[in-house]
Amino acid sequence: YPGDIFYLHLRLLERAAKSSSRLGEGSMTTLPIVDTQWGDVSVYIPTNLVSMIDGQIFLSANLFNARIKPAINVEISVSRVRFAAQIKAMKQLLKQSQSTPLTVAKQISIIYIETNGYLDSLEIGQLRKFPVELRTYLKTNKPQFQEIISSTQTFTEEVETLLKDTI
Repeated sequence: YPGDIFYLHLRLLERAAKSSSRLGEGSMTTLPIVDTQWGDVSVYIPTNLVSMIDGQIFLSANLFNARIKPAINVEISVSRVRFAAQIKAMKQLLKQSQSTPLTVAKQISIIYIETNGYLDSLEIGQLRKFPVELRTYLKTNKPQFQEIISSTQTFTEEVETLLKDTI
């Protein structure tokens, strides 16, 4: 490839993403699409584009042919903005100790209380304490919570009632 191909790609991305002051300025999403030969993403052009963008989705012909749709290869697809998109409270809430990973039931309880607004009034510093106390209470006083989720693998009305009664 000619030596200036990197420069040309970068100019195309900049041109596509910047609006003039006459048009109100701002930016828009650019979706560069690269067709690879035999799915080889390590060649020059795909590698070049990957270095310039905030993330990429790799589609797989093998997944498509296996009737898996959307045929996104999650092993090599990446987003560099995922952590920046999470607020501090969510990061604090979802932290797990390396030596004590959370069971599915415990994760469900945390996600439920967060998504239903039960933590909205808490300070960030309290966010680690409340879920721990909730999990301890559920384990001690409502053991059926864990049992139902483990046996059914679903979030039943009974499980939701147990959580609401506990909170």
